[in-house]
Amino acid sequence: MEEAFGRFVNVVDVEATCWADRPPAGESSEIIEIGVCVVDTTEWRRTERFRILVRPRRSRVSSFCTELTGLTQSEVDGGLDFSAACAQLAGDLRGRFRTWASWGEYDRRQFERQCGPGGAAYPFGSRHINIKQHFADAFGLRRGIGMSQALAQAGLPLEGRHHRGDDDAWNIGALVLELARLGHPITTPPVPTS
Repeated sequence: MEEAFGRFVNVVDVEATCWADRPPAGESSEIIEIGVCVVDTTEWRRTERFRILVRPRRSRVSSFCTELTGLTQSEVDGGLDFSAACAQLAGDLRGRFRTWASWGEYDRRQFERQCGPGGAAYPFGSRHINIKQHFADAFGLRRGIGMSQALAQAGLPLEGRHHRGDDDAWNIGALVLELARLGHPITTPPVPTS
């Protein structure tokens, strides 16, 4: 029953193939790492941390991407295919039943794009929270700021490596807890009606 009441939120952060300039001919950005931090919104604590490596099909990890994320082509070659990663999110992390959150809209849009027609089954339900916007609203900012800037503004340390999916999800989870502590807890948005 606790899932029905939205006790747990999956905070998700993805890393994707990227380039210093334009992608090489025939390549496009694909998710190569999915980080998840499960936040218990009853006890207001981070309860679990997950990392899923994803094997890209239509792109390769550039040296720019490795420098940014620390991920290498050989490392992601050992990952799951995107459909299997989505199935793990939907199953093990109860993705379709839990509200999920991310820093901004990029992660949600990347999943929607890769799960488009002929793609993997979308691993989440329709309830998504944009933590970047929630933070901006709570702090009275005219526009959202980057996650590392938000940590600094909130007086929180950056744990781990920035641009690493599991570390970023864990840090976003810390921001979710800090927002709650300051009187701005995230709330589960209503399920959209047709």
